[in-house]
Amino acid sequence: MGRIRPEKVIRPAACCFLAAMCLCTPARSQDPVIKVNVRLVRMLVTVKDAVGQLVGSLNKSDFSVYDNGVKQDIAVFDRETEQPLSVAMLVDTSASTGIELHYELDSVSRFLRVLLGEGNPDDTVALYSFNWEVRLLTSYTKRFARVDQMLKQLKSQGGTSLYDAIFLASHELEFRSGRHVMVLVTDGGDTTSSVNYHQALEAAQLADTIMYPVLVVPITNDAGRNVGGENALTTLAAGTGGRVFTPNLGAQLDRAFDDILRELRTQYLIGFYPKDVPASKDRFHTLKVTVQGRNLRVSTRSGYYGEANEGRSGFGQ
Repeated sequence: MGRIRPEKVIRPAACCFLAAMCLCTPARSQDPVIKVNVRLVRMLVTVKDAVGQLVGSLNKSDFSVYDNGVKQDIAVFDRETEQPLSVAMLVDTSASTGIELHYELDSVSRFLRVLLGEGNPDDTVALYSFNWEVRLLTSYTKRFARVDQMLKQLKSQGGTSLYDAIFLASHELEFRSGRHVMVLVTDGGDTTSSVNYHQALEAAQLADTIMYPVLVVPITNDAGRNVGGENALTTLAAGTGGRVFTPNLGAQLDRAFDDILRELRTQYLIGFYPKDVPASKDRFHTLKVTVQGRNLRVSTRSGYYGEANEGRSGFGQ
């Protein structure tokens, strides 16, 4: 696992404490209407046509944004955004990854080489591994060699603390500038986390991160597979505006990483300042983005947390 300072090892008990701290929120206002939020709500939006091809030529006027059903004025619009990426790469090293881990790491290495070598010079990557515990192997860096060195040392053992890994990586991403992305390479399922699915999803949404799980499952039939875990990953990804990839090892896995890179290079940044949004007992605001008059599919995060989102970092701040 390499030489990791003790504070970089996050065990379940620590995650429980972090979860409790995260879920503490101030009392809600009794005002019938939420006042104008001075903080920008931003979304990274992917648009595809009917056959799944990326569409990167739309204009601000093509989009409509709704916050809890109320149409909002778009304050920020950036086509094919050049905002730098902060990518949290999470690699499952539990015992169930077994012999496949070596092939997965080769593909991860090729993906990161291209990401850090051909993109924005300010793009950075942090590398995490997770089995029964979560380890931050390298903090955010532009140096591919540093990340690749740690990849070569990973071995499979222990259980799977997937939700703990998402929770921790989200908190590390939360206050970074630019775009936030989380890529998970796993065979699905969670067996040893302290935080649960809902806490992991909330942390990811508070961090404004897009999640791309790469689900490598060598078993093709349902018998022996953690189908429930796979479905949970699909829902997690959809809630953040990302999607799940289910490749086999080898060329299919490489193509999955290529698809992620293309999506990251063909995104829209859309931001608005919430106004006239009716008060609700649920601090979660549902977001909807539409492209009117076109046969196009829009992917973005499902919503954001109102009060909890105030004071958090964002584009244009």
